[in-house]
Amino acid sequence: MLRIMTDAERMGMGGPERGAAAGTRGAHSLLPGSGGAGKAIVVMPAYNAESTLEATLADIPPGSVDEIILVDDCSRDGTVALARRLGLTVIEHERNLGYGGNQKTCYRTALERGADVVIMIHPDYQYDSRLVPFLVGLLRTHHCDVMLGNRIRTRREALEGGMPVYKYFANRVLTIVENLWMGQNLGECHSGMRGYRREVLETIPWERNSDDFVFDSQFLVQAVHFGFRIGDIPVPVRYMKEASSINFRRSMTYGLATLGVLVRWTMHKLRWMRSPLFEARGKEA
Repeated sequence: MLRIMTDAERMGMGGPERGAAAGTRGAHSLLPGSGGAGKAIVVMPAYNAESTLEATLADIPPGSVDEIILVDDCSRDGTVALARRLGLTVIEHERNLGYGGNQKTCYRTALERGADVVIMIHPDYQYDSRLVPFLVGLLRTHHCDVMLGNRIRTRREALEGGMPVYKYFANRVLTIVENLWMGQNLGECHSGMRGYRREVLETIPWERNSDDFVFDSQFLVQAVHFGFRIGDIPVPVRYMKEASSINFRRSMTYGLATLGVLVRWTMHKLRWMRSPLFEARGKEA
């Protein structure tokens, strides 16, 4: 079950409050955005993001989006209260649905609210939200259908930004394998900053994907399967204590699951097995 905070509730709370820190602003200064080229919505899958949410929000350039939706996955801190105070559209899960489950709520809600472009960014300040208008622009002009933030421009930059050494090399190996397998040339396939055109979200059967971290890998392979154009843009690396990250064991599980998605896709293409992940919407899962 979900609880969606209504516009009336938000209006009744007196609107967003400005933070004491320089450069911090409420969501009202970001809106309206888009310049009349279709509605752009930022979605934030959140879990215990109270300490980083305001900084992430403050970096989004004014006027670049029309709405910001935060979906909270049963945080134990003050994420929800802060998001409401900042004037965001807030959705609360009544139980923890996982990273993939959170994204499903994000995209479902964005489509229901009329999004033409959807940008997903983690509210943990790991990704530079100043790049939001660039992602929006490349999607609006149909240069790409899917956009990723690429954290690995150079090895030195990634490691100096705090990325653990084992994660850097695992990311490099897995991305190379995925690029070769999918026929792509992406700088990174495992970014938590992504953008989609509405057509992508209406075509890909992402509701059938995992509720765990492999959701992102499944979505990327699905985008290739359905013929969408994928691009990326460099984004600075920010690994810190507050940034969300999975441990070594879960990273290994994620990597193996990603390879499993590629094998499953190949078997589906060869008609050795049928996978609902790569069946068009409307067909029985």
